[in-house]
Amino acid sequence: MKKGVFSLLMMLCTLQTVAQSIWNHDHREEVKRTTASNQTFTRIDSQLRCLLQQTDKLRRENRSSRNIMPRSVEHDGRLRMVTPEDWCSGFFPGMLWMMYEYTHDSFWRQQADSNTWLIESVKDLRNTHDLGFMINNSFGLAWRLTGEQSYRDVMLHAASTLAARFNPAVGCIRSWDWATPERWKFPVIIDNMMNLEMLFEAARLTGDQRYYNIAVSHANTTMAHHFRPDYSSYHVVDYDPVDGHVIKRITHQGLFDESVWSRGQSWGLYGFTLCFRYTHDQAYLQHACHIADFFFSQPDLPSDLIPYWDMKDPNIKSGGDVPRDASAAAIFASGLYELSTYADSNRGQHYRHLADSILNSLERHYMVQPGTHQGFLLLHSTGNYPGKDEVDVPINYADYYFMEALLRRNALLEQ
Repeated sequence: MKKGVFSLLMMLCTLQTVAQSIWNHDHREEVKRTTASNQTFTRIDSQLRCLLQQTDKLRRENRSSRNIMPRSVEHDGRLRMVTPEDWCSGFFPGMLWMMYEYTHDSFWRQQADSNTWLIESVKDLRNTHDLGFMINNSFGLAWRLTGEQSYRDVMLHAASTLAARFNPAVGCIRSWDWATPERWKFPVIIDNMMNLEMLFEAARLTGDQRYYNIAVSHANTTMAHHFRPDYSSYHVVDYDPVDGHVIKRITHQGLFDESVWSRGQSWGLYGFTLCFRYTHDQAYLQHACHIADFFFSQPDLPSDLIPYWDMKDPNIKSGGDVPRDASAAAIFASGLYELSTYADSNRGQHYRHLADSILNSLERHYMVQPGTHQGFLLLHSTGNYPGKDEVDVPINYADYYFMEALLRRNALLEQ
């Protein structure tokens, strides 16, 4: 009997030692990840200060110019500045708000506030679907972080403006106004999924079901018509504005109509994930999972998980020089972190591992050296390859979603 009790005690001691060893290992790994993340944010702080200095310098030198927001870096090293009406105008203020969220430093709140109010006028802009990118990522984020009514009012005003672009016959918000009717009648682009968050927020804050219904209708119509059987996405679907039937499906910023334009796939994954957040509709969750499973199982996906700008570019197989798109990678990473919290256990772990791997690659091999590239964060993004514009350069939306992904990773580590 004594021998049995002794054996049991020895076994319990061994199990305790093993458990302690496992805990120590996991704790060390978490500390290492958190320390690495803090070091990354220190670099981002340095880069953003550099970008702020450069931006302020440009404003002083060009007081009469309406180009007030940094968008990208030209190949000759110049900083590309844009007007408030540019679809990218909200990303820089949003990055400043995320720095405030991370540091709780009043310096970043002051900078975020002053840069946010520079683009208030776009709340009345009726010729674009991009008000979510512009206003939700600046004023919307400011409202969520501070609770100040003035930010909320601007966001709700912009949501009302955006809702006016909804066509009940089509079931979608119109995307572009800039092309002639001969080119398309009622174009809807996959990017537009990202602007639904502002409508869902407006519905939540006001109780006005109209915003919710518009967002759901747009998501359902996009899910029905934008995707191929393998869950890859077209860039543009053109609808008849009278009866809503599909006229054609094209890929404007990809290589050809049936190609797999990487950033378009990332918009889709992120967009349907946020739709699930607000609706809890399992169809959106499953669709986001299908998009992720398709994209990250492609045989030509690079081992570092930073995709080529278009995954059907024939130069991939021939060994040619094909631009990557760090912006698509950053959007994927941020979307995958959120998706990992909704998917079942095994899938969720897989998606989180993919997001961790993407961030690890971006941090190790795609971040600029401090003080270079006008203060931007990530190299090797591709904006509009067919238009030969912003190819293999730093772009502000890549930096925005990179920062958001880092914050989401930190939040998951703290759980």
